[in-house]
Amino acid sequence: MSLGESIRKRRKSLGFTLQALAKKIASDPGNLSRIERGEQNIGEAQLLKICEALNCAPSSLFQNNVLANTIPKLDSQTFARWFRLAAPYINTFSNKTFVIAFGGELLDEDQFTALSHDINLLTCLNVKIILVHGARPQIDQKLKEKKISTQLVRNVRVTDDLSMEAVKEANGLIKINIESTLSSSLLNSPMAGSDIKVSSGNFITAKPLGVIDGIDMQHTGEVRKIDSAAIKKKLDNKELVVISPIGYSPTGEVFNLTMEDVALKTSIALEADKLILLIDSDGIFNLRNELLHEMTLEKAINLYKSTSKNNPKKHELININSNELDLLEIAIKASEAGINKIHLINRHIDGAILQELFTDEGVGTVITEKALDAIRPASHNDVKGIHKLINPLEAGGYLVKRGRERIDHEIENFLVIEHDNKIIGCAALYSYDDYVEFACFAINKNYQSKGFGSKLYNYCEELARQRNYKYLFALTTRTEHWFIEKGFKEENIQKLPKKRIESYLPQRNSKFFIKKL
Repeated sequence: MSLGESIRKRRKSLGFTLQALAKKIASDPGNLSRIERGEQNIGEAQLLKICEALNCAPSSLFQNNVLANTIPKLDSQTFARWFRLAAPYINTFSNKTFVIAFGGELLDEDQFTALSHDINLLTCLNVKIILVHGARPQIDQKLKEKKISTQLVRNVRVTDDLSMEAVKEANGLIKINIESTLSSSLLNSPMAGSDIKVSSGNFITAKPLGVIDGIDMQHTGEVRKIDSAAIKKKLDNKELVVISPIGYSPTGEVFNLTMEDVALKTSIALEADKLILLIDSDGIFNLRNELLHEMTLEKAINLYKSTSKNNPKKHELININSNELDLLEIAIKASEAGINKIHLINRHIDGAILQELFTDEGVGTVITEKALDAIRPASHNDVKGIHKLINPLEAGGYLVKRGRERIDHEIENFLVIEHDNKIIGCAALYSYDDYVEFACFAINKNYQSKGFGSKLYNYCEELARQRNYKYLFALTTRTEHWFIEKGFKEENIQKLPKKRIESYLPQRNSKFFIKKL
């Protein structure tokens, strides 16, 4: 269903004529008709007006346009290529600590069995896993069975004596089901033959929330302390740790906690390498329905503020409800506390965690304190990586052949661009008085056409300006149009700097392009 069709469907369900809706948004009915037919694009401002008139969020209009995520069956060559790409991540994740948090809905909808296979796989790859689960739907069911009504304050349940019994029963059953699934699901599964130990315990010391908005929250509490030493001991013993949203006071009182609070405090206490939050959507979207695969902490904070209840621009984000907005807040707090990466992943996608962790692009949104991309001067430790990047281009005749020794000798001239701490591109700057040569430019083929090349070039050009060079030039045999697009002009080879003419190779017949800085 197209966006226009979604608007038309929503309009008709509310009993609005085309003219009535056009009047409400101060628009021309003809334009609106063309939008509904898909013959005219819609701007962000107009989309917000339509959503306000139809009393809906932009996400509800876009949700039918998102194709279901599927994992295609791989042929042998594709599998081999994927495995090679995944290998660096496998090595990186070994002995790292991941906190994986999910709501009780995942357990109610029979999604945990598939998830358990992926969790067991990570455990077998020597990843230390802590699972934090929610229990809201299960508690709701127990309360319904017992005919007990409860009150929500700021989307948090008020837990009295009677409802506390339902909380205990629900969490007890969940823990048993998780532990049994993680153990029994190995048979006839991708992880058959594995030996996974599952552990749980009273790792959380809690305290009462107290009075909120004039309401006594009673047995609803918050995390006071995490017994990180005990959890680390379990993890070091190759055990997978399961933590329920239940806490205890030093005097033995039991408190009902939120999954979000437990996941946040646990990841901070364990100094986890990753906090993975399984949510109902594909991640965080902008108003154009584009998935934001990566966000810095600063951007996440700005987006969160733009969607706060007190901000009129509350529909700035697409496909995010109040619960997911709460999870975004948790992600921000985790990042501020020093957690390196926080992933928001769609729980409905089979294998979502594996796709997010072991592929370059991932399938969700990752929040980091700093950008995943970085440009820096190369070091001698980068020689091998640079040589691997440029070797295919040398073989294809695009670049002059350089051995590792030459690269090592000239390493001070090189710059590299990294993505997620992996070198994906390089370039070199060679100076000749007022001239500087842009050379040895290469981008990993898996990252081409994604803006990394332009980013690296722009950095080099700005660096040349900062160093007060007057001209930037390049020699090329195959990529002249790329340099023309960057503002270079072709000149006669004889206009090369004298020192550079001495090393010019006539047999390559390289063309000379120059740009005034």
